[in-house]
Amino acid sequence: MAAADESSRIHPETLAVPRGVALSQMAIGYYVSHTLYVAAKLGLADLLKDGPREGRDLAAATQTHAASLIRVMRLLASVGIFEEQRDGRFALAPLGQLLRSDVSGSLRSLILLFAGIGLQNAWKDLEYCLRTGEPAFRRAAPGATPYSLIDLDPDATELFDKAMATFVPVTAAAVAKAFDFSAFNTVIDVGGGTGGLLIGLLKAYPKLKGIVFDQPHAAERAKQQVAAAGLTDRCQVVGGSFFDEIPSGADAYLVKEVLIDWDDEHATAILKNCRAAMPAHGKVVIIEDVYPARINQSAESRRATANDVLMLVCMGGRQRSEAEFRELLAESGFRLMRVVPTAARVRIIEGERV
Repeated sequence: MAAADESSRIHPETLAVPRGVALSQMAIGYYVSHTLYVAAKLGLADLLKDGPREGRDLAAATQTHAASLIRVMRLLASVGIFEEQRDGRFALAPLGQLLRSDVSGSLRSLILLFAGIGLQNAWKDLEYCLRTGEPAFRRAAPGATPYSLIDLDPDATELFDKAMATFVPVTAAAVAKAFDFSAFNTVIDVGGGTGGLLIGLLKAYPKLKGIVFDQPHAAERAKQQVAAAGLTDRCQVVGGSFFDEIPSGADAYLVKEVLIDWDDEHATAILKNCRAAMPAHGKVVIIEDVYPARINQSAESRRATANDVLMLVCMGGRQRSEAEFRELLAESGFRLMRVVPTAARVRIIEGERV
């Protein structure tokens, strides 16, 4: 019995190996993220869409060093992006299909943004953010906002718009199903980007009318998307700043993943402008993820905390809990009515004027 007890006991030394491996994998996570970015930039998935190819062929097509590219391909094969076949050729794995630029649900733009040089450089200043409470860009540009910097670079602006639109069709379908918009005549999507959310809602509710409101550069792209969807008779597009004045007269003011970009002072200003624009019976409908009441090791907690620190580093905003949304709404002249879950990674926070 003594021998059996000894053999079945888990020693601390045994446990230390898995813990150490897990921690070391966390430390080198950027190996994969940066390699993924380079693969997306080079368009490797597009080059493999018609079937397997040799590393030398891929190197010639991307003007890279063949032996080095093969090493990078093998790293990404180890995490399920590519497959190295027995004959040495590389093929797309199922996960790697999402790197293609020509497929529905492509994540290429999202990866180029979130794993790209700009955001990675911002994370290098995390200690500055911790010591000052300011986003990284304020170190070099104290008076700037994240959007004023993006606007200086047309390519960055286009990438940002495309990345932000990645999950919009899924989110729009989930929001349309979870929340009844049939009581409204007209809704305004405040900071609505290129119009994906409102287009989805208008398709789901044929009697609904809408207005996409965003900065002029986004509004121009939204006009193209609205026209392509055949909705110009029910959807206007207006350019402007939600810190100045928001179009008036709608029944509902949608604010999707906008407040997360801003601190409480700016978020309150946006909501107050919504309140000033809406009629007495108007509602504000905030669509965002909600910070959990308690953090654990769940996927929800990991997503929320990662997004929250991302906002600290890159935007100066924050992700908020239900209690914090309640306070923010109260400060802006609203009462939180309900929080509605959806099948997407967002919830719907409905507020009414007080």
